[in-house]
Amino acid sequence: MDYKLFDDYITLQALLKETGIIQSGGAIKGFLVQNTVLFNGQEENRRGKKLRLGDQVKLVNSDLTIRLVEPTPEEKKVHQEALAEKARVAEIVKKMNKTTKKQASKMKSQKKPVRFPGMS
Repeated sequence: MDYKLFDDYITLQALLKETGIIQSGGAIKGFLVQNTVLFNGQEENRRGKKLRLGDQVKLVNSDLTIRLVEPTPEEKKVHQEALAEKARVAEIVKKMNKTTKKQASKMKSQKKPVRFPGMS
């Protein structure tokens, strides 16, 4: 299996999570205890091991090899556009949350006192 690496590196834990081999980051310790993982032919049990382009990870128990490859220029462009869109949406949400908090604060300060029937 080829994994396209868009950054300088990815950790072993993140790679296994992104490829769906483990369900969460917390599952990595148990996975590494129960499975033999080879990094470029050498046994590896550090979840934070940095993997770079050209590296290979082999899961011996499942006979799966993951090769880290460079994406094409078009794939890089699409990835950058997706990251820019994600940042744009995050900024919009941040602004909306600020506005909502200000409005809530303003409404609290304008609250009328509670009135009970029969009292003036």
